[in-house]
Order: sequence, then C-alpha cells, then structure tokens
Amino acid sequence: AGRSREHSRPTPSQSRFQVDLVSEAAGDGGTAVASDSPPEYAAVPPFDGLRDSEEAKGRFRVVNFAASSPDAAPAEIAQNGDTVMSESSQQHHHYDTHTNTYYLRTFGHNTIDAVPNIDFYRQTAAPLGEKLIRPTLSELHDELDKEPFEDGFANGEELTPAEEAAAKEASESKGVVKFGWIKGVLVRCMLNIWGVMLFIRMTWIVGQAGIAYSCIIVIMATVVTTITGCSTSAIATNGFVRGGGAYYLISRSLGPEFGGSIGLIFAFANAVAVAMYVVGFAETVVELLNSSGALMFDVTNDIRIVGTITVILLLGISVAGMEWEAKAQIFLLVILISAIFNYFIGTFIRVESKEKFGFFSYDVGILAENFGPDFRGETFFSVFSIFFPAATGILAGANISGDLADPQMAIPKGTLLAILITGLVYMGVAISAGASIVRDATGIESNMTINGSNCTDAACKFGYDFTSCRPAAGGGKTACEFGLHNDFQVMSVVSGFGPLITAGVFSATLSSALASLVSAPKVFQALCKDNIYPGIAVFGKGYGKNNEPLRGYLLTFGIALAFIVIAELNVIAPIISNFFLASYALINFSVFHASLANSPGWRPSFKYYNMWVSLAGAILCCVVMFIINWWAALLTNVIVLSLYIYVSYKKPDVNWGSSTQALTYHQALTHSLQLCGVADHIKTYRPQCLVMTGAPNSRPALLHLVHAFTKNVGLMVCGHVRISSRRPNFKELNSDMVRYQRWLLHNNSKAFYTPVVAEDLRQGTQYLLQAAGLGRLRPNTLVLGFKNDWHIGDIKDVETYINLMHDAFDFQYGVVILRLREGLDISHIQGQAFASTPVKDVVVSIDMSKDSDADSSKPSSKATSVQNSPAVQKDSNHICTENLIWTDSLNKVGLTLLIPYLIANKKKWKDCKIRVFIGGKINRIDHDRRAMATLLSKFRIDFSDITVLGDINTKPKSEGLTEFAQMIEPYKLREDDMEQEAAEKLKSEEPWRITDNELELYKAKSNRQIRLNELLKEHSSTANLIVMSMPLARKGAVSSALYMAWLDTLSKDLPPILLVRGNHQSVLTFYS
Repeated sequence: AGRSREHSRPTPSQSRFQVDLVSEAAGDGGTAVASDSPPEYAAVPPFDGLRDSEEAKGRFRVVNFAASSPDAAPAEIAQNGDTVMSESSQQHHHYDTHTNTYYLRTFGHNTIDAVPNIDFYRQTAAPLGEKLIRPTLSELHDELDKEPFEDGFANGEELTPAEEAAAKEASESKGVVKFGWIKGVLVRCMLNIWGVMLFIRMTWIVGQAGIAYSCIIVIMATVVTTITGCSTSAIATNGFVRGGGAYYLISRSLGPEFGGSIGLIFAFANAVAVAMYVVGFAETVVELLNSSGALMFDVTNDIRIVGTITVILLLGISVAGMEWEAKAQIFLLVILISAIFNYFIGTFIRVESKEKFGFFSYDVGILAENFGPDFRGETFFSVFSIFFPAATGILAGANISGDLADPQMAIPKGTLLAILITGLVYMGVAISAGASIVRDATGIESNMTINGSNCTDAACKFGYDFTSCRPAAGGGKTACEFGLHNDFQVMSVVSGFGPLITAGVFSATLSSALASLVSAPKVFQALCKDNIYPGIAVFGKGYGKNNEPLRGYLLTFGIALAFIVIAELNVIAPIISNFFLASYALINFSVFHASLANSPGWRPSFKYYNMWVSLAGAILCCVVMFIINWWAALLTNVIVLSLYIYVSYKKPDVNWGSSTQALTYHQALTHSLQLCGVADHIKTYRPQCLVMTGAPNSRPALLHLVHAFTKNVGLMVCGHVRISSRRPNFKELNSDMVRYQRWLLHNNSKAFYTPVVAEDLRQGTQYLLQAAGLGRLRPNTLVLGFKNDWHIGDIKDVETYINLMHDAFDFQYGVVILRLREGLDISHIQGQAFASTPVKDVVVSIDMSKDSDADSSKPSSKATSVQNSPAVQKDSNHICTENLIWTDSLNKVGLTLLIPYLIANKKKWKDCKIRVFIGGKINRIDHDRRAMATLLSKFRIDFSDITVLGDINTKPKSEGLTEFAQMIEPYKLREDDMEQEAAEKLKSEEPWRITDNELELYKAKSNRQIRLNELLKEHSSTANLIVMSMPLARKGAVSSALYMAWLDTLSKDLPPILLVRGNHQSVLTFYS
C-alpha cells in the first residue's frame, strides 16, 4: 500500500495548473524522465483506471471508463507522441496527450485546456471509445476558488436515463456481430427487391404493356426508389445512426410525431409482409403438391399448414441470431442469382420442344411485335400498380442500422447499388422476355401454319399460327394457356433448368419473409425504447450480446401467423404497399424539410441529393399510393394522421434536434424581421406585458391574471430582478432560467422568463424596460403587484416602487397594478396548496387585458368589476357581470373598454354581461348615457346596461377623510415646525415626504380617490375583479408617499382590483 506515488501525488491545485514529473521508482518523491519518451513529454505512470481516478478528476471526468487490460495490444505511437487509438484497444500510453486525463502538455506547457478530441463529442460511452468531458469555460476562465468538476458533470452533461441505457448497452457490446455494406445492406436490399414478382409477374407485365411501357414502368419505379434511396443516404450520413431503420431516420429528422406514427405502421407493415411472402411461398409449394396429387386436405388449408410450418422455421433462424440469419440470406441469394442466370442463359438456347409454348429465342420480329402495348382488361397505371410493390424493399438494410459496422457508409453504398442492380435486372428480364416469347401460344404442335394461310404474326415464320388465341374484339379471355399473356410460369419454360426457377421463387419469397421478420422487431424495438406509446415498452427488451428483441420476434410471429390463417391477403396487400410508400414519402420529405430549415446541424456527408428532388419524390410516393389503391391510400393517410395527432397530444419528453425545431426557429426569425419592417397600426394592437413576477411560481395570481388576457393574443414576459451587489452567479442564473421556463411550459403558461442581475430593483427594472423583447415583440405595459406593506416597511422601498412607474411612463409603457387583500407573494408558503383559497381560484381564471389607454391627468378614474367569475360558478349558474366606471371625457376610453372585450371573448366568460358606470352631471344623465351607448356600438363592444352616476363629485364622508389624514400623517414634512433651511434640507434628503403646500394643492384629487372608493364599495363590493384607471401623478410634483396613499385609498377593502394606466396611444378604432 505504501506506493511511492502516494508521496508524490500533486495537490489539488497542482493537479490543475502544475504537474510534477513523477516516476514509479522515485521513492523520495523526486522526478525522473524516462529515456524512451519524446523530448517534450515527461514519462508518467500508466493510467490504470480506478487507481488513478482521483487524479483524473483534476483534469477530466471519464464516463464509463474501462480499465485497460494488462495484455492489451500496445497502441500505435505517432511521431509527435500522440496515441492513435484503435477500436479494439483502450490502452493508454504513458505519454498519450489525448487520453491521459491527468498529465497534459497540449501546447508545450502544463494546462487543462485540450485540443479537439472525438471522445469529447460522444453522446454516451460508445463502443468506439470512451466519453470524456472537456474542461468547461468556467474552469478555464473563473477564479481559482473551487476544484474542477466539483459540481458534477461539466456543462451540466448529466446522462439521461435513455443515454445511460445506451451507455450500458454499448459497454456490454463486446463481441457483437456487425455487418459490412455487402452482407448487411446490399444483399438484404437485393433479396427484398427481387421478390416473387420477378419470376411470375414480370413476363405478364411485358405481355400487357409491351417492352417500351414495361421499361418505362421499371424506370418510373426506379426513379421513386432512387430518390428515396438518396434521401435515406442523406439522413443516414448526417450523424451516427442507431438501430431502428426508417423509424429512427424519420423520428430524428422530423420529430417524434411523424416518427412515432410511421414507426408503428412500418413495423406492422413488415410483420404483415412476412405473412404475404410466406403465403406466396406456400402457394407455390401447394401447386407442386397439387400437380403431383399429394394434397393433405384442400388447397386453402394446405396453404395454412405449409405457411405455419414455414414461418416457425423462419422464426427459429431469426431467433438464433443475426449471424445465422445473414448466412441464410447469403444462401438464398446464391439460389436467386443462379435462377436469374439460368433464365438469361435459357433465352439464348432455342429448343424446338419449347416453341409450341411461345418461346423462339431472340428474334427481331418478336421484339417488334411485343414492343407496343396490348392491354387486355388492364391500363398502364393498373399494370404499374401491380409492379411497383416489387420495387419496394430498399429499406431492408437501413432497418438493421443498429447491426451495421458503419451505417453511414453502408446504407448509401449498399442501398443505391442494390437499386441499380435490381433495376437493370428487371429491365433485362422485360427486354429479353419481350424479344424471345410471343404473347399467345397454344402449346399444341398441330398449330403449324399451312402454306398460303393469312398468318401475319411473328411466330408464323417459325411455322406456328397462334392467331386463334387472340381474344375477340370486344375483349374477353383467350382460350390459350401459354405465352406472355397467359402463362405466369413461362420463365420456367424459357430457363435452361426449369426447377431452378421454382427454387428462385422459393428463395425470393423466403428471403423477403426473413428480411421482414428481422426488420419488424428491430424497428419496433427502437420505437419501444423511445417510450412514445404507453404499454409497449415490454417488447423493447433485448437479449444476448446482439441485444436481440426476442419478444418483438414473438409479436411479429403472432401477427404473421394470424394473417396467414386469415388468408385475406388480397385486401391487405395494397394497404401494406401504401404503408411502405408512406414511409418513403416521409423520408423524402424529411430531407426537404431539413434543407428548408437551413440548420447548421444539417450537413450530410452524402452530397448527391437535392431538396426539391426529395420533395418531388415525396409527392411521387403519394401519387403512387393513390395509383395502387385509392381507398388504401386514404386509409393509410387517416391512420398516419390519427397517430400523429395522438403523439402530438401526448407530447413525449424527447429532444432530438429535429428539423421541425430548426424550421420553427427559422420561421420565427424570418417573421420577426418582417414585423420590424411594418409600422404599428391601431387595428393590429396587441397587449404585450412585462410582468414583474419575480420567480414565476411565487406570484401565481399575477401570472395567471395577465396570462388570461395575453394568451394567444399578445406577449407576456415574466421579469425577475435578482438583487446582488456581489459578483453574480451566472451559472445559477442560467439554471434558473431553464427551470422556470420549463415551469411555465408545464403549467401551460404562454410566457417567457427573463431574469436580470442588478444592485437594486429599480435598476433591474430599467434594464428590463429597455432590453426585454425582440423587435416588434416587445412589451408595452409594465405589470406590478400592489405593495400592500408600504406603510410598515422601509419608506425608501416606496420611493423605488413609485419610481418604477415613472420609469415605465418615461419609456412609453403603460402601467397595470393588481391588488389582492391577501397579497400576491406566496413564496413563503411554497409547497402548500396555495390555490385552494377562493380568491386565488378566482384570479387564476380571470381573463384581463393589459395597459389602459386611460387618458387625462385630471382627477379621473375608470373601473371594471367582474362579478361571479367562472372560477366561482364551476358548480353554479350565476350570471357573470362586469362593471365599468369612469368619470373623465368620453372621447378617450382605450384599453378600459378593450379589457372587458377581451374578457368577454374568453370561453369561461361567455355568459358575462358588461354594465357600464360613468360619472356625469346630474342634469346631463340622459345625454351622457346616449353618448356612451353610441361610442360602445361604434367600437362593436356589447354591453347590458349603462348607469350615469350623478353624485360622483359629492364630498366624501368624514370617516374617509379622517382615515386618509391618519394614513399620511407619518409622512408629512411639517415644514411649519422648523426653519426653512432645515425643511429644505430634510426634503432633499427625504423627497418622499409630503409638504403642506402639496397637500393643499392636490386636496381635490385626494378627495376624489376617497369618494371613488366609497362608490366602488357601494356598486362593486361583491365583484370578483375590478378594473379601474389608475390616477396619474406628475413626476417631481407629487411625493411618493402621497401618490402611494392615493393608490391605497382608492383600492383598499375591495375585491381583487386592477389599476390601469395606458401610454395614451389609441388602441381602439371604429374605422375599417
């Protein structure tokens, strides 16, 4: 235990900024330099995992570090002393400057800064190497006051549960079977594309469409698949691809909504495709049994029996592991290629016994006769719809992306080469069949031509007259059973060895079934791991070193078996084809969408794609869907849309950096800039509020009130001034910004959280008033909570509070103040069910607007009260009423009218009725009522009643006057009791004090606030909310204490009240 390194270990500070050169043999703690080390680098002890983990902490944090094996192969040494890490070696050389996380001389001197290293950029501990955490900016930049990484992971890079699972999976992945581009992609795609269609339908297509149209059909299908292949390649080369195939590509590009919907139907389509291919194989087997008279029961039940046995055998191959499955695919490919070559060789060998079946080898006359179409009960598009499913299967390689050694290289190369080879073979079969086989043949040798007969067909010169096989002019079926039109098995006739074609049919069906049987569980496993749909995670569990989804295999087996037993595949087949096409369409659209978003993160290494070509490919896929089967296309679209809506509603908590996010940002930026180029207009006015909530969850009443009228209407910014005279903790500030913004989103509050650090509240509010918002998306109203404790707290806080309003008016903001009897700040009772109190329930549901365009500096007021809010009437049917009171000129009403209108537009306030109270003279009551009714009707604002208060100018009651005098008594200057010089000095030191002259000058305005409070109590004491215009105080003329007394007197002992003063810009117009 007494190792020498214990004596020579550097101190924590040394571990960051000073490195002592240490030798294993230096018992006295001295330094030594190894003779074999490069000149610039000191020899240090080998890094041996856990033993040096404490030292490592001083430099970098290693996630899932695997200790190097004693017998590991030595790493290659570059000339500059750096280690070249191989995939198979985790050995750290003693002077490896990239991976040794303690001793580092990157720039020729000791530093914790590091050159770029791929291990810094890994999401998790991948098989290719360990994840290292690079030094944070704060570690390099901040003062030396703490140890590196003392707060845990650098940059907050804690692993999510999904990443931890992936890291665990990666760390256990030694010995995993990985495929290259040939065995993993090319072979699978070719086997899947070369389906049974190649052998039993291609010749029929040539008979119907002719050589020219058949080639066009093949080219059209190849164009669609090639575009999709290019799009797949682009997505696959834009970063590391995990398992999941089409689902992974689409979900990481377009997001979980599209990915989740496609992933489910794509996995289901592959599962049902297993049944289709197996039934195709079983039908061929049963035909052979039937021809030899060896049927077990009847044809249908024999198909079910053979199909069941076949799918069980395929399941066994799949469960045995990907390596066995790959070997089986290679074997099937050899048979398939042999069958294809067998056919082509047979076309060159003219056999007299085959001529009666319509085969005469290559002949110009036959080619000319078959060059044009001869549709019999079909059309070009119906023939195309029959062929196109044969061209699908291009995602067979991508579907096992997790089992590929290098998906970024394998998927593009293997997929595109498979499309090219299979396309050429399809065209070769079409041309060769059309040039060597006639459309109709009797199969009877007695059909020899007679000299002098009127035989004009291509077969006539070979001595055969098949004119009797032509259908009547009105259509109908021919009596002949051979030729391109009539014999699906004509390729067996042409081939050099007929049974090999049958083996090719078996190979094509079984290989496609096997590929689908592997693809479906792999895709479904990736879908389960992402936890997008509830209840399916059980199928995502992997087993063995290859993480095989055995439960997914069993589920796929069950689905396939069910459809084999049902045997209604003629109905299911077009739906499956449409499911595949929907996947292709979305892959193409993903590339277009990502290119359109113009995100810097979209930089695929595969360059042979074009966003508009990809869009055309997506449209073509949709068109082909409807060509194949219109009702299946509609059904597919309905299913995809339904799943999309479901996933959108569930909002899975994932963030994959999709192109949807990138395009959203791009559009937001573009539209924000466009808004800046258009001047404000009165008709487009929107309430945009800077709400001084502090921490948003500390004043929920204020937050919900403003949110109620800005939701889907205007901007809301939650301002938070963090008062600090010391150096601010920006890390904590950024952390809170993320946390509170998430809180707002979680509570469905459409608002932004914006904190600032300042020395006092006023300075911080000034920062927000000047800098909050972006372009036209800037607040125009400051919303505050009322300072209920102003008369018992520090009077300097009142001075600051009043100055906030003056600053807002200076910046052309409106001001809104909310007052509750109980106060607004509930931060001292966080964690309790604060929303259970009735008043706060009311406020949560209030729908209010922001700044008031209340005009005038005259002694004026406006008020609105809302009675029986929807929050109160949850279990009752009370009538909701809003009361509007104002006393100033009827020509300027602004937001005082707009507020009730916004409230009435809300769903919860649909039963509200607006009652209007206006102050007026006793002899002009009728006139004022008619004038207000006219104004409201021109503004198109509904109301139920207008009341003119003729006693608004009556002198307040003596109790109110006495109470007001007692309220302001502590804040009087009392200049009569001191000398003038002393009074002026005190006033300059304490500007909030009220002078006798000021009190006398504004006596009428003070009395107006007292009288208005009496009227509010008389008419709106039962209201749930009152909205009232806020009295305006001239800056520098009215002291803070007197202004605060006005606000307190006006709003005391009332239900929740909103004091509003706008910036006196018009917000209403009756012009169109």
